[in-house]
Parts: sequence; structure tokens; C-alpha cells
Amino acid sequence: MSTSPPSPPHVVEDFYGVVQILSDGTVVRGDEEALQPQATYPDVPGVEWKDVVYHAAHGLRARVYRPSSSLGKLPVLVYFHGGGYCLGSFAQPMFHTFCLRAAAELPALVLSVQYRLAPEHRQPRPYHRLPAAIEDGADFLSWLRGQAELAATGGADPWPAESADFPRTFISGVSASANLAHHVTVQLASAELAVSPVCVVGYVLLFAFFGSAERTAAETEPPADVSLTVDMSDQLWHMSLPVGASRDHPVANPGYHPVANPFGPDSPSLTAVDLPPALVVVPGSDVLRDHVRGCAARLKDMGKTVEVVEFAGEQHGFSVLQPFGEAADELMRVLRRFVYAGHSA
Repeated sequence: MSTSPPSPPHVVEDFYGVVQILSDGTVVRGDEEALQPQATYPDVPGVEWKDVVYHAAHGLRARVYRPSSSLGKLPVLVYFHGGGYCLGSFAQPMFHTFCLRAAAELPALVLSVQYRLAPEHRQPRPYHRLPAAIEDGADFLSWLRGQAELAATGGADPWPAESADFPRTFISGVSASANLAHHVTVQLASAELAVSPVCVVGYVLLFAFFGSAERTAAETEPPADVSLTVDMSDQLWHMSLPVGASRDHPVANPGYHPVANPFGPDSPSLTAVDLPPALVVVPGSDVLRDHVRGCAARLKDMGKTVEVVEFAGEQHGFSVLQPFGEAADELMRVLRRFVYAGHSA
């Protein structure tokens, strides 16, 4: 008796043709420029950069930026790029340009970190879905700890060894990676991740990608002309969280806090966690603004030191969508003030 050949894999989820999930779990990626054309930006003089490998097994790199002129030891800004955990690259011009500006204008040693993107799978278990990106963030900080330890013996990469003030390290991220920055900072502050002699003295949440099963007012009645829609946000969470998880679901690994909604009904309290000071940036024209404001309010209620800066009328991701705009200029001044609080630049 003859049997029919199996049906070829078909698309079961499609994010604007840029990320497609097939029925057999395969992920097909298209050109991200179809979603967000990559502009050409003017160069930022006075900054040198290079790529280094921090996780050979996963093929993960970081891009190191520093001022060309010797300025002695500089604060370290760890930066995670955005993209809803499913898109983006540390090498994309918009993220690259922001890091060039930060290195030159803060000034700082900037470390822009690559991480695994969802929703790629490796059988028999999901491989790139969350918490994979958070694990990569923790692995990078472990690599940075190794660089700090080797700096005294001459075995470290020369750029961090020469330029990094490791006890003055800041963790930052934009959009989904502000979420990532929050979670790795919680791990550090909870003593789940040891990084000494690196010391994280602050963290920066730029338009953080938080969510919940319950809609906020800004999601129910979105501002006009948003760069990230509610449908886009929902689909990115659906593709990056573990299969079947809701936006209130805690990632099921020991020591992890809920990813989409770190202050949701199943979230452990952070009251006893000694978090470093936080800078929280809120764009006014963002469907996620209520989530970000709520995050800042909850942290303040827990007694944490939080600075909230709102940019009325600005879209989600404005610092990389218009990296030389007036709002991006002001954000750079805010970031410089936060990084150099109590220190002379």
C-alpha cells in the first residue's frame, strides 16, 4: 500500500516577512530592511572600535568602542541592542551610531553585545527562546569579569585593560534589551551572578519592552503615529517567550524573574534586592509607556533609587531611529549626567 508523502513545511507565523516560523519549527529570516530601512549616518570622529568574541561556542561577539585620544580610565557602558528579542544586530547602523556617540560624548568605554535571537529552535528543546538572551547577557558579564581579573596580569584584551574603570560599570539596553538589562542587573544584585572586580553602579532602561496580559491605557488607546504597535509587541512576545506562555509567565529556570512582566502576579518581590540606581527613559508616544512608568513606580515603592526622564511626543526607540535628532542629543546629555554623577568627566 502506498502512502502519501508528508506535506512540506508551511508558514504558521509571519512577522512582516522578516521572521517566519514554519510548521516543522524551522525559522526563515528575511531582510530586516523591509521592516526598518537602514539609513546611512555621518561618522562620529574621535572614536575607534573593534569586535571581540566573548562566547565562542555560540559564536557571540561584542563591539568595543573607545575614544581615540587617551583619556585614562573611563566608565564602562554595557549596551544591549533592541529588536523585541527577535530582531536587530549590534552591527546595525542605528545601534552602531548610538554607541559611537556614547563613547565620544560621555565619554566611556562602550561594549555593545550580541545575543541569540528568538524564535530559532534546536530540537529537542527551544534553543533561542527566552531566557537564552538573558543567559547570554549574564555570560557577557562573566567574560567582562574575566577581563578585569586578567587586566592586572597583562592577559586581558588591551582596550578594556587600558581604558576600563571596571568598578564604574553601567548596564544599559534599548527596548527588549532594556528588559534584558533589568534581568541581568537583578541577577547581579541578588548574588546569582558574581562579577567582582567589576562593579555595576547603575543601569539604564531606554524605552523598556515590558508587558502584561492585562492591557494598559496606552495599549487600549494608543498614541498617534507610533513606531511600535500593540500587535507588533504582542507578536514579538509570542515568538520570544517559551511556547504557550502568556505575557505574565515567569521563565521556568531557577533564579529567573518573570520576563515580560517582572512585577506581575507571579513575580518575586525585589524589595530585599540591593539594586543599583536606575535611569528610566519614557517616550510619550509609545504604547509601552504605561508599562515603563509602572516599572519605575514599583521600584520607587520598593525603596530603590530611580530617575525617570520623559520625552513628550517621542516614539519608541527614538534614540536609534533618529540618532542625531534633538531628543537624542538631550538623551545623551541625560545619560552623561547619570554616568558621571558624583564624578568629574
